[in-house]
Order: sequence, then C-alpha cells, then structure tokens
Amino acid sequence: MLITLPQLVHVMPTARLTAGLFLPAINAAMARHSITSPQRIAAFLAQIGHESGELQYLRELGSDRYLSKYDIGPLAARLGNTPEADGDGQQYRGRGLIQITGRRNYLACSRALFGDERLLAQPQLLEQPQWACESAAWFWQSNGLNELADKDQFTTITRRINGGLNGLDHRMQLWARAKAVLCAS
Repeated sequence: MLITLPQLVHVMPTARLTAGLFLPAINAAMARHSITSPQRIAAFLAQIGHESGELQYLRELGSDRYLSKYDIGPLAARLGNTPEADGDGQQYRGRGLIQITGRRNYLACSRALFGDERLLAQPQLLEQPQWACESAAWFWQSNGLNELADKDQFTTITRRINGGLNGLDHRMQLWARAKAVLCAS
C-alpha cells in the first residue's frame, strides 16, 4: 500500500512544505521493510511524525551539555559510545526520521543499509531524506514494531523507540489522524 501526498499531509499538517520531498522515500522504505498494512503504516507515520517534528528535523536538537549524556555515563555505554568525553555523543546524536542514536545503532544501521561501516564516518547521511526514511524503516522492522503495530500495541512501540513515553499525547494524535485516513473501512 502506497500513501499519497494528501494522506501524508492529513497525518502531518506541519509537514505540508516538505511532505512531497519525503513521500517517495517513505513509500519505498515502507515497502522494503514490510510496513505495508494500514495498521503498520498508521503507527509508523505517527511515530516518525513525532520523532521528526512532522518531517522538520532530521537531526536531534540539543546543546552540547544536553548531548553530553550520550558521551559519558551509563546511557553512553548502552548506546555503544566510548566512555571518554571525546565527542561521540555529538557525532552519534539522533538522526533520521526515527532518530537513530549511538555508535552501536549507527553501526548496525550502516551494515544493514550499506553493507559496511560508512555511517560511523558519515553520520550526517541520515539527514538526507532517502537515508532518513530507510534508517527509520530499518529500525522499525528490526525491532519487531510491525508485529506490535498489528496488535495495536502503540505504547509498547513508543517505549521501544523512545525508551519511555515522551510525547505520547502528540504521538496518539498523529496515530488517530493516520488511522482515520488509512484504516477507514
């Protein structure tokens, strides 16, 4: 199932100016990663809509101080970043429509998308529409989110993406819009 530009704009009205740029890449990435049923697509669009500010942000916002949590400490270690304050928190900040974060995730994503480690040297590739979409769809499929979407386990999906329930109200609004336009009988 392909989504149309009017459907995408209905789900993410703030994306009106950029939706056309992303639409072909979103459709291609969803098809490649089995995000093909209305339920899966609705949940996927809601989550990437929130994570990217409705297709506005392909790189995580935050000051050096904020991003330092990815550089040292327990979160940095969980993400596969080095234990030293060497800037890898900045380098491997969230990028793409689902905000791939941390050296470990960049490496896994790079191997899946390119068959090599290029994202470690060029993390900014995930700021390009094609790779922003591909990385999000790869993360979605590789974390079993299609199966959760099939069961309407939206809060579990949110926890897998975000680690918590940040922005749940906005995610739920986007999901309701997506279901209204994609899942209507």
